[in-house]
This record gives sequence, C-alpha cells and structure tokens, in this order.
Amino acid sequence: MDGLFLFKKIVGPLFLPVPLCIEIMLVGLIFLWLTRKHKTGKVIVSIGFGLFVLLSHSAFTDKLLRPLEYMFPPLQDPSGAQGVKWIVILGGGHVSDPQLPVTSQIDESAAVRLMEGIRLQRMIPGSKLILSGGIAFDPVSEAEIMEDLARAVGLEKQNIVLEAESKDTKDEARIVKEIVGNGRFVLVTSASHMPRSMALFKKQGMNPIPAPTGHWVKEKQGMAPGGFFPGAGSLRKAERAVYEYLGLVWAKIRGEI
Repeated sequence: MDGLFLFKKIVGPLFLPVPLCIEIMLVGLIFLWLTRKHKTGKVIVSIGFGLFVLLSHSAFTDKLLRPLEYMFPPLQDPSGAQGVKWIVILGGGHVSDPQLPVTSQIDESAAVRLMEGIRLQRMIPGSKLILSGGIAFDPVSEAEIMEDLARAVGLEKQNIVLEAESKDTKDEARIVKEIVGNGRFVLVTSASHMPRSMALFKKQGMNPIPAPTGHWVKEKQGMAPGGFFPGAGSLRKAERAVYEYLGLVWAKIRGEI
C-alpha cells in the first residue's frame, strides 16, 4: 500500500477534534504530574477542556460545517441534467461483515449517497450509476457493497457500473475520468465532501454537476431542548468539518486542486 496514503490515514486523525483535545489535556497533565510547572499544566488542561466543550456545541460546529455543506446547492430538480448518461456516487465507508445485512455493512453516509443517486437515476432517463470505491482496509470493495444494496432495493444490474480500484477521492477522480471522459455527469457525495470532490474532479478536466446530500446542518422548523446542550452529534459535525478542511489543505499542498 502507498506509504503516503498510510501516512495520511495515520497522522490525519491526530488533528481531529477528540484526539486533539485529548492530546492537549495529556500535555497539561504531564506538566501537572511530572514537572513543577503546575500553573502551565492547569492552563493547558483548561484549553483542552474548553476546546472540547466548544466543539461539542452545535452553535459553534454548525458555523464550522455550514460553509462546506452549502457551497453547492442540492440537485432538487434534475431537469438541467437531462441527457446526462452517468451518475457517479463516491464511496463513504463500509465494513464487509458477512454476518450482517448489507444495510449494516455500509456506513450511513455511503447509504445516503447511494439513495440520492438512485433517486436521481430514476428521474434522469437513460442514466446509469457508477459506484465508486475500492479496497483499502477491507477485503471487499465498497463499490461491491453499494451494488449489493442497490440491487436489494430494486436497481437493475445493467444500470450499474463499478469502479472498485480507488483508495481515496483523488483516485476516484482519476479512474472515473477513464469511464466518463470530459462530458457532463452528476456527482453525488456528502455535502461537506462536495467542495473537495468538485475541485479534484475539475482538476482532471472533468465537468461534474454537483448533487450534494447527507447534510448535517439543517434549518430547524421547531425548537428542541436538546439543541441547547453539548453532545456527541456536534462532535461528529466538528470532526466532519475538520476532516474536510484538512483534506482541502492537503490537496492544495500536493497540487491536486
């Protein structure tokens, strides 16, 4: 496996919200327990704790994630995509545990992407799905898992093409280009992932029509008491946002976008 790919997968998570807060507080505890600089230790622990609380609240994390999710509008009415042949659905994670139904083997984000792709395929006559996602840390490709779910909900095999070689979004853009060329196609991925995906695909000289889905930041139609409290859901939003911002920075440094 590519060493740079492994480096990205191992080092990147260290900068995500929960590990980062733990790392900061751990440094503070080292100062408190192993040195005489107790005041410094208290300050560092307080910073780590304060950051954790901040990233646990939707009032902050929604503002962090919203610019990513709403950079491209949803493809509610695909009339502008009529005549398009391909709908490309990017992988979003899976674990191929044969003891479980396929609905449990595929991650939530990937399932939502797939359902959006199927919705659009049924509204765009003559279109086919390209299910994208290869083998990285699982013996079964994500494209195969998505195909199993697509077939389970009634999509016919002749409307499915698999791209099962890619390891990340950069690979997906490069390999999908071999199938779709430079023509217009619909690109389906999570709303937060869409800015990076669009940039990577356009860098390949491609012409995608964005169809973001799986939005986590939503306009609430009513007030719920739970929204005033910190929670794990807000931490997930923060993780999603930081992951994508880091991905954009990495791709920019590497000259991929």
